[in-house]
Amino acid sequence: MRVIIYGVGAVGGVIGAALVLKGIEVVGIARGGMLEAIREKGLRLRGPEIDTTVRFQCVSAPADIDFRPDDAILLCMKTQDTEMALEELREAGVRDQPIFCMQNGVENERLACRYFPNVHAVTVMLPGQYLAAGEVVTHGAPCFGMLEIGRYPQGSDTHDELLSEMLTDARIRSFFDPTVMESKYGKLLLNLTNIVGAALGTLEGIDDIRAVLVSEAEAVYAAAGITFRDVGQNEERRREFMIISDVPGVERKGSSTSQSLLRNTGRVETDYLNGEIVLLGRLHGIPTPANAWFTELGAKLAREGRTPGSVTRAEVTSALGL
Repeated sequence: MRVIIYGVGAVGGVIGAALVLKGIEVVGIARGGMLEAIREKGLRLRGPEIDTTVRFQCVSAPADIDFRPDDAILLCMKTQDTEMALEELREAGVRDQPIFCMQNGVENERLACRYFPNVHAVTVMLPGQYLAAGEVVTHGAPCFGMLEIGRYPQGSDTHDELLSEMLTDARIRSFFDPTVMESKYGKLLLNLTNIVGAALGTLEGIDDIRAVLVSEAEAVYAAAGITFRDVGQNEERRREFMIISDVPGVERKGSSTSQSLLRNTGRVETDYLNGEIVLLGRLHGIPTPANAWFTELGAKLAREGRTPGSVTRAEVTSALGL
């Protein structure tokens, strides 16, 4: 199985580099500075117990790849970029190859199913960073990250088992799970505070804000009949396989949302995190004012090019009535 990494950022970069280190054939799809850096000098992977550089083929678009029937295609871009990526994959001749959605939120799988029949969901617990072209960091140890993999909307097959084995051998502990969407909905609850940390510049002292966001989410889950599973820090497997650790010479820059603001990408994925809760609330008649406010805030911060920490706690508590 050859692995196509579409979106060589924090998650895609760590996964791609880890697989290359185990001798797996990897083709990356990247753009801009990351593409140039990988082509020129390779991709540097840093972690608590590793600092190495790998080289692999990297292209600018799916059209540059001669796809094989046994390719595994890993979507690692943010959700706001998924539909364009799917269109490019279809135009490049992808048809029945397995598509693995290694992304936050729960919308990517639905989008992929509009284009392709062989869609898989992946719950990603990987504390990665991408802030410089040609370099990615993972703060996970002893494993770089932890994944749950399964067919969408449910079930599992040999593609899940094979990819799980390959990733586990590459120090990304993976499990194939026929109810993987339950863990993805659980991960979504954790991601609701991504925009909070990005806005305030810290996750310290936000328990009251988190409680409001999660309470709204649990209410809409109940109304929609959605089952979810806790995948937080207290999950036994996380304590066994992946402890978040310091990396020498690297400062942690926060969630993927904070990193997007730091890189001034102009867009963040909040519409598909807190915005998912807002959507479910509107569909099922459940008010979600706190998640709606943060969804609007995320768009504003990205649009105005503001950096993490540019919002005060007083602004937040006033808006939420805390």
